[in-house]
Amino acid sequence: MKKAILLGTTGIAVAFAMLAIGAFAQPNAAYAQNAQQLDRKEVEKIVREYLLDNPEILLDMQNALETKQKEAQRTAAIETIKQYKDEIFNSPSDGVVGNPNGKITIVEFYDYNCAYCKRARADMHALMQENPDLRFVLKEFPILGPDSQKAHVVSMAFLKLMPEKYLEYHDKLLGGEGRAGEERAIKVALELGADEAKLREGMKDPAIIDTFNKTYDLANKLSISGTPSYVVGNEVVFGALGKDVLTEKIVAARACKEDATC
Repeated sequence: MKKAILLGTTGIAVAFAMLAIGAFAQPNAAYAQNAQQLDRKEVEKIVREYLLDNPEILLDMQNALETKQKEAQRTAAIETIKQYKDEIFNSPSDGVVGNPNGKITIVEFYDYNCAYCKRARADMHALMQENPDLRFVLKEFPILGPDSQKAHVVSMAFLKLMPEKYLEYHDKLLGGEGRAGEERAIKVALELGADEAKLREGMKDPAIIDTFNKTYDLANKLSISGTPSYVVGNEVVFGALGKDVLTEKIVAARACKEDATC
């Protein structure tokens, strides 16, 4: 990826050099004839030699480009979060753990077969313990194949059937060994006391697939393509960055909420 960016910035440098020569030649008739004699290969040779002598310029261009792209992504995320606030934070299809009336909300997009989500489970519990006013929304986002979607179908049916045990179910299925699929997801549900007939009937509800499709669309709008990903306040956090990073985001979201101008 960085190599591609460097190649791109090199091309940009050459293009600017060509433009500069053209711009310089226009108002300076005395130099116009000589400038026109410079062909692209000569310009590229000059630029190449200059960049080899000053390679830090490419790094500066790369860093500036990455900074600009991140800022554009952040700005777009803020607008998307504002526009789809209820769908992100208050969807009736999502499981809510922690303090249901908490002042601060974290939304996690997760997949039961995501190894990073498994590690991040401990972060979730630690954050809820340290922040009694934290409301944690679990947005089911099956993106790791058919097994994941089948496991999440069972999870959604279980949530509707036994919402009071959803966190326990989530922990057992996400924290278990091996790949999560329909069979193991049903087994965990039955271990927690679910009625199998009612569970299987709930799994047929077409609203479950509709919910997944809405989540995929929402994730696309937020530029989320992997798990876990979080929405905290007006920011999207990509990846399992750990409890300390999420704590910083919670502090920022709390301050933002208390600041009427934020």
